[in-house]
Amino acid sequence: MKYELTIIVPVYNEEENLERLYTELSEFMYSTKNGVKVLFVNDGSRDNSLNKIKEICDRSPLFSYCSFDRNYGLSAAIKAGFDFANTPLIGYIDADLQTTPQDFNRLLIYAEHYDLVTGVRTNRKDSFVKNMSSLFANKIRRAFTHDGMDDTGCPLKIIKASVAKRIPMFKGLHRFLPAMVLLQKGKVVQIPVQHFPRAAGKSKFNLWNRLLGPLMDCFAYLWMKKKYINYTIEEYKVS
Repeated sequence: MKYELTIIVPVYNEEENLERLYTELSEFMYSTKNGVKVLFVNDGSRDNSLNKIKEICDRSPLFSYCSFDRNYGLSAAIKAGFDFANTPLIGYIDADLQTTPQDFNRLLIYAEHYDLVTGVRTNRKDSFVKNMSSLFANKIRRAFTHDGMDDTGCPLKIIKASVAKRIPMFKGLHRFLPAMVLLQKGKVVQIPVQHFPRAAGKSKFNLWNRLLGPLMDCFAYLWMKKKYINYTIEEYKVS
């Protein structure tokens, strides 16, 4: 079978969610006409997540994994997914299932014509503090990047592999994927997706990774934007 989409699932201490995640991903994969497979990236989990991932991968050849020697963070996990994926399209979803794999169908409609299709969470089911901090963080990021995105933290995206593999990653860059695609003169669109309360596991939310960290990352992005190399080949001859 020709596979078109690899769904990256970063995992950090999410053992309580993995069985339900396997079920929901499988339902999506077998309901779509697109060839889809899943790549778990175990980000140094300290619970039983890795063993559960191995069990799922033994159960189905459509699921595979790579595992870090320690916790490196979400951006590193996404970077590893970009590196290991071997399909034209790469998707991304969090293991907490606050978004649903079924909404990949909404994004796939636009994947042919856009380099990055990113979800926008509607009727968010997070706490007031988490929602407000995300709102402020997005406003700060837009002021720096002018990317026009309302919810770069949405854990549901599809990106063309040819674009993803050219992105120079750094810690915190997962919040700047639209901006980095735009630096490549790529096309980005945001699509409303569903959002659900966390059913199991613990949130990794804190004020540092929602406000202070992203603010520092904005300055890193500005430096990268200034130094970013972008060129267009007008003509060439090779032997």
